[in-house]
Amino acid sequence: MRISDVVRRKGDLVVTVRPDDTVERLLELLEEHRIGALVVSEDGEGVAGIVSERDVVRHLHSDGPAILQESVSAIMTSEVTTCDFDMHIEDLARVMTDLRIRHVPVVVEGKLMAIVSIGDVVKNRIDELQAERDQLVGYIQQ
Repeated sequence: MRISDVVRRKGDLVVTVRPDDTVERLLELLEEHRIGALVVSEDGEGVAGIVSERDVVRHLHSDGPAILQESVSAIMTSEVTTCDFDMHIEDLARVMTDLRIRHVPVVVEGKLMAIVSIGDVVKNRIDELQAERDQLVGYIQQ
């Protein structure tokens, strides 16, 4: 299965935040959309970085509550691991596990197209296992 199959199932909505938005605004968007990370983008198409709830927690611990008024660019990860629609989901799962990341933007020709989370990868695997189980049960009951 490829990333394109996962995106087709889950949809391609990507919530972004601008690098100059405040961390407080970032938190509002995370809560509003009930998600764990946002792609940082000037125009909603390019990828300037990624920022997660983990980044906020780390900076709250080290910098205190003043970080809430700082810009997202102060806490984002600038070197973003991305994938494209043709990547196999097993390969992405390995990358996510090895790098200990939970969100990977899907980028095609420099344009942000979707985002895949570790939850999407796990859901896909559970669905595959359920389908295999159902086939085996059907075979046994024949």
